[in-house]
Amino acid sequence: MARPFVKMNGAGNDFVVVNALETPFTPTADQARAIADRRTGEGCDQLIALEPSQTADAFMRVWNADGGTVETCGNALRCVGWMLLQSTGKDQVTIDTLGGPTTARRAAEGRITVDMGAPRLEWEQIPLDEAMDTRGIELQVGPIDDPVLHTPGAVSMGNPHVVFFMDHAPNDGFVRGTGSLIEHHPRFPEGVNVGFAHVIAPDRIRLRVWERGAGLTKACGTGACAALVAAARRGLTGRTATVEVDGGELSIDWDETTGHVLMTGPVEVERTGTLAV
Repeated sequence: MARPFVKMNGAGNDFVVVNALETPFTPTADQARAIADRRTGEGCDQLIALEPSQTADAFMRVWNADGGTVETCGNALRCVGWMLLQSTGKDQVTIDTLGGPTTARRAAEGRITVDMGAPRLEWEQIPLDEAMDTRGIELQVGPIDDPVLHTPGAVSMGNPHVVFFMDHAPNDGFVRGTGSLIEHHPRFPEGVNVGFAHVIAPDRIRLRVWERGAGLTKACGTGACAALVAAARRGLTGRTATVEVDGGELSIDWDETTGHVLMTGPVEVERTGTLAV
């Protein structure tokens, strides 16, 4: 059956978005993989379906490029938020996900702000395999007596993240090699998104992310939120910073009053088309 879709990206992190509010869209893992394939399919980091919700304007279901479903995706929430704001004419919309509900509203210069909720910081919320301080967990890369990376922060933004702090931004080969190694490390029973953060200034972070199930992407919204939270918890930054990702910039604010993380960034519509599923 042919299904219309919209191809969108948020700071370069790209999505195929299908409206399933009236007609269910239930691709198999193989079909999701085929759609995401950049050589033979439409090509995207994540496949998104907008489904009906009893408690929100819509429910957002997310498949990674490997065909697996995941809890949420920050950049996709901005894109979906923009679509719902356009179609409903509301000032604010609520989007439910497997990682919990989120609200989206318009910001200056055509950008969208998404309330990502409060970060989950306890070891069992991330989850880790055993109890430890998530500001710096027991994990290292390289030789025991001289590790290349060690003691990363761990944060859940509705999905699990680990953030390594480095004195420079790593190259593609390092992100791929190290990210793929850590993604399925036994420390993380549900797998993990792996961030490599270089704190440039107290209000600016350069970030590269190896996404669980998607690999190296141009941006990871929940990863940017996790990086700011992990940096602020270590006193490396304040509670507000611009996070530079490969595809652009995201503004992250960990609100002191509510404890919620607000992410503001761009939304772009690339094209429309139809899927033969």
